[in-house]
Amino acid sequence: MMQFLAENLMKAAYKTKRFLTLLVVDMPKNHKISSISSKSSIWGGRFSSGPSQLMNDINASISYDRRLYRQDIAGSKAHASMLAACEIISQEDCEAIHSGLNQITTEIEAGQFVFSEALEDIHMNIENRLFQLIGEPAQRLHTARSRNDQVATDFKLWVRELLEAIDQALADLQAALLDKAEAHAEVVMPGFTHLQTAQPITFGFHLMAYVEMLGRDRGRFTDAKVRLNESPLGAAALAGTSFPIDRHMTANSLGFDRPSANAMDAVSDRDFALEFLSAAAICSVHLSRFAEELVIWSSDQFGFITLSDAFTTGSSIMPQKRNPDAAELVRAKPGRIIGALNGLLIVLKGLPLAYSKDMQEDKEGVFNAADALGIALAATTGMVRDMKPQPDAMLAALKTGFPTATDLADYMVRELGMPFREAHHASGIIVATAATKGLGLEDIDLKDLQAIEPRIKPDIIGLLSVTNSAAARTSFGGTAPDEVRTQIAHARHRFTIG
Repeated sequence: MMQFLAENLMKAAYKTKRFLTLLVVDMPKNHKISSISSKSSIWGGRFSSGPSQLMNDINASISYDRRLYRQDIAGSKAHASMLAACEIISQEDCEAIHSGLNQITTEIEAGQFVFSEALEDIHMNIENRLFQLIGEPAQRLHTARSRNDQVATDFKLWVRELLEAIDQALADLQAALLDKAEAHAEVVMPGFTHLQTAQPITFGFHLMAYVEMLGRDRGRFTDAKVRLNESPLGAAALAGTSFPIDRHMTANSLGFDRPSANAMDAVSDRDFALEFLSAAAICSVHLSRFAEELVIWSSDQFGFITLSDAFTTGSSIMPQKRNPDAAELVRAKPGRIIGALNGLLIVLKGLPLAYSKDMQEDKEGVFNAADALGIALAATTGMVRDMKPQPDAMLAALKTGFPTATDLADYMVRELGMPFREAHHASGIIVATAATKGLGLEDIDLKDLQAIEPRIKPDIIGLLSVTNSAAARTSFGGTAPDEVRTQIAHARHRFTIG
């Protein structure tokens, strides 16, 4: 069953055209990792013997940080070009480094690159292979940089691309919601408070609430990208370097706005990862709330929508079942994402400046959260595109709960000049009378209404229909179909959605 669901989720993801393929599933094709130990440690001559296997196991990060290969290679190219421009290495060495890095990119993407745990991380795996390919020039590449600023740069580049991809995925989901809202701007349904029938609203109006939530999510991710966009490269271990480097050149080459102003902050900062996780946690909560509504709406008790076969599964024992598993899994994803946020906060909370090995724990949670958010966004977009509203079921649900009671009170205030609290009290008595008679407010006899409030006129009857109730709420941001259409047009412009 889970395999069936996963296959259909992926089909739906690609159907949206813009699933987060570049980042969320951006893993080298070759998953083989060599565990060959080495007495000649990458740390150099300070140690007379190699680490224990257990130390290798806890220390190595290549099993997950290989996702950063493109960013690591881009950073190394920029660094090599800057070193050559500053005459710290020769132009010939720079060209050899670029050529070797290009070959490594080809090898990784073709699945021909074997990653080694003995080399710990993506940086040393690439550097070691570069030495095998071009010899001595590879050993000059690490001049004026440290793995501390290198990993911070790689990670920032990866998160920056992730933020751009998430923004597009959120825009795709907004577009799906807007299209569905526009197509069903006049379909009336119950609006709920406390999951009790409150007032008539339109289905398009309800969907537009999520368009606004996702718009705020996009704003948070965009803000995070602005603060992220300072380059750590050239900060070295923590204090900068004595080499005459040009950090502005590498920052510009990698698309950063500027180099970070303090080298110690540059290598120890993980605010950008926390901001992504914070924004992702809020976004995932929004997706989860919508997923919960899909679960409720698609239930036999509500029947407001039907979900397609692509996003539902059957039961192994009950042949009649159609389970909204995709929505339920989207509803579960915040657990992973909020957990990743809490995990990184706890890792960082007690760390003195500058870099500590604890910070190696920064990436797995971010990668896992990115994967979870990516599949949740794709699945939600697919469900919105495929779901079919059931207007008759929505209208039938408005037959109970006296959803136009507020309209009755508003009528007394507007037409009879009553204070709202007095009108509220009179409406409550009328509701109780209708409940005793087993009638809806739109069905109660005019004489019964006038027995409670003699000034009520015959024109009240038409106002108490659920369709007229929804249409009457024309205030800015209200549920009236014309206002919903106006807000759809505004939203397409505000959020740059075609």
